[in-house]
Amino acid sequence: MRTSQAAFSGMPTGKKYMGWWGDMGGPTQKGIIQYSVSPFQQNAMKGALHSYLFYGFKRIMQQAPYFAIPFAAGYGLIAWAKSKNAYYNSKQGHLEHGHDE
Repeated sequence: MRTSQAAFSGMPTGKKYMGWWGDMGGPTQKGIIQYSVSPFQQNAMKGALHSYLFYGFKRIMQQAPYFAIPFAAGYGLIAWAKSKNAYYNSKQGHLEHGHDE
């Protein structure tokens, strides 16, 4: 009978080059003097605000017809409906339309 794969999934034993979880056990690296962060990574957001001031406004104005016109139409519709509702529920609206409640 063959053993299951779970039996082989333990920590490696014996003389292996690959160690357990980063413990390589191999030869040490040579030639690395220091570690530093790349200047390109340090300045990742350089000019982001400046670019947005010029190009962001342009992008918003290009997209304005797609959100400003429907927003204005919806706002106008809600304002009209509120004023009409206030009129219908006022004394003058009740007298004009014959609501005798």
